[in-house]
Amino acid sequence: MTMQPLDISWLCGEYAEECYSFIYVRATPEQVVARLGGRWEDFTPGPFPDDPDDHPGPGEPLGVTSIGDWTFVFDPDWLGTSEDVITALSAGTRLVSQAALAIKGLDYFHWCEDGEIRFAWGVDDEHLAETPDELVDTMAEINRLYPSSPHFYEGPAFLLVEHLTGIRPTEQLLKGSTLMWGVVPEPATS
Repeated sequence: MTMQPLDISWLCGEYAEECYSFIYVRATPEQVVARLGGRWEDFTPGPFPDDPDDHPGPGEPLGVTSIGDWTFVFDPDWLGTSEDVITALSAGTRLVSQAALAIKGLDYFHWCEDGEIRFAWGVDDEHLAETPDELVDTMAEINRLYPSSPHFYEGPAFLLVEHLTGIRPTEQLLKGSTLMWGVVPEPATS
């Protein structure tokens, strides 16, 4: 396996003061919106926010688009860190989520399979355990590429996304995608 670092300076730079969750689910956008409690017919098309000033805030619409067999969800809040949400979304499939608020150094990553969290990384995550066998070589390669151990959102999370989904989440891919924007109910807190 040969990994190449991604240039995510655009996200860590101009969007550094914005919270985001990127969620990847191997399912259709309609299925993902329904699992989140939304109504697909209420979603309308629009671009990924090209300017941080246009970045939606918590409680505002989230964006959904398909990338191959996957659905990409852009949430302007912490949806991708809610264990109840991500385990439910991963029922019968795979889910990968990453969330960050760079200005505060908050950083989260989850990999779920069929309702079970397989790997988690985060500043206060109790799931941090040993790396699953399936990720040992990948994590070794990531550690080789990033020997100074940067925050996960500064590159390693994106390489894990690529490894687990086959999607290389570049600026061109995300900003070039048309997303369907809509509101889903706030998840119940447990």
